[in-house]
Amino acid sequence: MLSSEQFANLDRDGFLVLPGLLDAARLKALQDRIEELFVEEGTDAGAEFKQEAGARRLANCVDKGAVFEDAVVIPELLEAKAHILGPRFKLSSLNVRSTNPESEAEQPLHVDMNAIADADGYWVANTIFMLDDFRPDNGATRIVPGSHRWGQRPQEQMADPFAPHPQQILVTGKAGTVVICNAHTWHGGTANRSSTQRRAMHAFYCRADKPQQQYQKQLLRPETQARLSPQMRALLALDDPLNDELSANVQVRSGFLK
Repeated sequence: MLSSEQFANLDRDGFLVLPGLLDAARLKALQDRIEELFVEEGTDAGAEFKQEAGARRLANCVDKGAVFEDAVVIPELLEAKAHILGPRFKLSSLNVRSTNPESEAEQPLHVDMNAIADADGYWVANTIFMLDDFRPDNGATRIVPGSHRWGQRPQEQMADPFAPHPQQILVTGKAGTVVICNAHTWHGGTANRSSTQRRAMHAFYCRADKPQQQYQKQLLRPETQARLSPQMRALLALDDPLNDELSANVQVRSGFLK
């Protein structure tokens, strides 16, 4: 499990890098299933949430294989989420983003869900599973350490959130590395200028009193919901009437569901 030093680094920087958290077998199982899904879903891949020029997307991954369920309950991951969000939190979404080779697709610096900490503290936390090596030339995530403590969004301080920030760093690592991120920390994907793809999976969590980014109860097929363990049902807030009210309203308004 995580050490006191790792928790201190997470509090200070807003992120924590865990090399090798995915062993070789789990990494390959994720890579293989993701590539199967890209083939199976074709041009519809990612349509449950969003599609993006210059990148391949998958969404609603909990519904698409036990390998995804196993990934979102890794103990170190849940321990870190509880540290950021408090004891009551839920999985908000589980997506894949694969930047295409030689693509200029990049993201502005942003905070997830446009979130600012409220009176109860931080309420969003993300996870980056490096499914390929993250290098400076292939779209590694840039992050501004400590920006989660500023109480501002990038667009409120920067004229151009696509521009480099003087304090940003690139988070690089080997495939199998997992990055825990307080999602109030400013971050964004960079352009992939290499000749190969750069795949990442994002497990996004939020505090229990906030809406899910993707309303899991409505997205998951009945047969998936029927076989889930009590731990997974609780993590997905499938039996929480408050989540039904919060998340259903957000999803309809945002048009994420087809």
